[in-house]
This record gives sequence, structure tokens and C-alpha cells, in this order.
Amino acid sequence: MVMADTTNMTITVQQIRSAIRRPEVQTQTLKGLGLNKLNRTRTLEDTPAVRGMIARVAHLVRVVE
Repeated sequence: MVMADTTNMTITVQQIRSAIRRPEVQTQTLKGLGLNKLNRTRTLEDTPAVRGMIARVAHLVRVVE
């Protein structure tokens, strides 16, 4: 079985809002994405799990093109 090359399938996410006064689950999701301070940017592997985490905190982050 040949696997597809997924080395360049990434997504860049930037935190644009604070996690203060947010539910703990949203704070933990940001930490799971590697974000914990404003304007911090992370490049992550584009997987369904990462997409789901971004969807849960979409009001706190921005996907950078």
C-alpha cells in the first residue's frame, strides 16, 4: 500500500483573542493547538482532529493563508 505524501499539508493558526473569561475547555483547546498568548502563530499538520479543534475555538483564532 502506497501512502500519499502529506508532508506539505499544513495549516497556520494565529490566536487573535484572549482565553480570559472563556470556558476551561476552550482554554485547554488553545493549549492543545500550542496557542496561549495573543498573536502567537503555529503551523500544524492539517488533520481532521486539528480542524475540529480550530472549529471549537474559531472565535479566538484565525487561519492564516
